[in-house]
Amino acid sequence: MPNSDTPLALRLRPVTLQEFIGQTHVLGEGKLLYRAIISKRISSLILWGPAGCGKTTLGFIVARELLAEFEYLNAAFTPVAELKKIIDKAKGRLEKDGKKTCIFIDEIHRFNKLQQEALIPDTESGSIIFVGATIYIPQYYLIPSLISRSITAHFNPLTKEDILIILNNALKNKERGLGYLDIDAQPQALDYIATLSAGDARKALTSLEIGVLSTGAQNAGKIIFDIAAAKESIQKNMFYDKKDSYHYDSISAFIKSVRGSDVDSALYWLAKMLKSGEDPRFIARRLVILASEDIGNANPFALVLATNTFKAVEFIGRPEADLTLAQATIYLAASQKSNSACLAIEKAKQDIENEETKEVPGHLKTHSKDYKYPHSFGGFVKQDYGAIHKYYFPKEIGEEKKIKDFLENLHKE
Repeated sequence: MPNSDTPLALRLRPVTLQEFIGQTHVLGEGKLLYRAIISKRISSLILWGPAGCGKTTLGFIVARELLAEFEYLNAAFTPVAELKKIIDKAKGRLEKDGKKTCIFIDEIHRFNKLQQEALIPDTESGSIIFVGATIYIPQYYLIPSLISRSITAHFNPLTKEDILIILNNALKNKERGLGYLDIDAQPQALDYIATLSAGDARKALTSLEIGVLSTGAQNAGKIIFDIAAAKESIQKNMFYDKKDSYHYDSISAFIKSVRGSDVDSALYWLAKMLKSGEDPRFIARRLVILASEDIGNANPFALVLATNTFKAVEFIGRPEADLTLAQATIYLAASQKSNSACLAIEKAKQDIENEETKEVPGHLKTHSKDYKYPHSFGGFVKQDYGAIHKYYFPKEIGEEKKIKDFLENLHKE
């Protein structure tokens, strides 16, 4: 029977690359990171990805493969003085015993610039093996000199299939897992945990352990782990932070769904962002932009609705503002689309940047006597207003078709 005081997720932590589950895009045989570890050519490594996907585990494996001492630090609680003390200890170990030290720094994004720079000399000289882990995109939080000296690997959330393999291994393993117990784990229960763990192996194993150990033995000592037990043992968790790639990916999926007139997908991504605590004003601002960028004059009312949605969100607040955002999302997704206004202003700005700036024609200058006042000519009169090229090409969509017809008729000879 394994030590019950040690969490299952920690007991089952892989100790070799062969035991490691998932991340085959960077750790499959022949991949750069795999080759670097096997050939013992790791001096500095940065791993980034969501919780429970194997970053810390790989740090242990790297230390073991390189026959190095393992030092774990959490950047949130490690001042520069302590970091330097550990580095000095590692250098002393290397000089005395010829043994390197792998310094694993969790939440490396929490280190400020000075703390990160303290790692540079010794990672460059090879006196330590540095492995940093973060949930954030390294380029946003780490100094370039540290990134440039490191192999950077992006870890994905584990797949449902990966999680199922890990759960079944836990049920079979008698030395480190739950195999010493007589457990009837129903496939639906394991599938439920694998689905709701959202790629987090630690969460899945913790839920399995809680569910199994809190379920009373039945039928001659057998523990029945069914779907009811699974539902009680796991709580849904969505990894989402307003500064990371998940934040940008979610709003991107939302906007692209609205642009693509997929109402249901747009509502799904809206619900995900709201459930994850996204600022509703941020979502509303993006809808205002979309109303001009992707709908434009095909439906001018879209901008009116989006702008009023933003105002409503500000003074209503959540959760009531969720309804307002949903209404606007549905309307904009179901609206006819035109990017003519967006293309027109972009082309005009390119001309301003790339071509010689045109002087304002004399008849358009202040108090010019040569200016023809359109209302004196029935509302329209032909004259040079200064455009270098034609920029606006209205589409035959919705209200924009009326604009197109009006402009074409206006300029007919």
